[in-house]
Amino acid sequence: MLSRHYQDVAAEPVGDDKSIRWVIGKPEGAPNFAMRVIEFQPGAVFATHHHPYEHEIFVLEGEGVAYGPAGEVAMRPGVALYIPPDEPHGYRNTGEGALRFICVIPHQESGG
Repeated sequence: MLSRHYQDVAAEPVGDDKSIRWVIGKPEGAPNFAMRVIEFQPGAVFATHHHPYEHEIFVLEGEGVAYGPAGEVAMRPGVALYIPPDEPHGYRNTGEGALRFICVIPHQESGG
């Protein structure tokens, strides 16, 4: 069993206003999924994009929106989101503090 605090994992910058921490993945022995903690600073936006894999998200802190073909969905503490494969989506921090959430994705095989 592995136990670690997410802040013990280095935050990798994503632009000037977002970061990602790869908390659990293949290096830790997880064969199927990667768990990431993502943080958006106030006003940060991640533009619409899509992937051939699903996302499961659980909001820990802050206020924001996830948006896609059906419109916007509130992101606030305790909200869980499922984004199906290939669905266009993006995120925006609408609050005054950090928007922090867990995002779980399946491992992607290289060379495919």
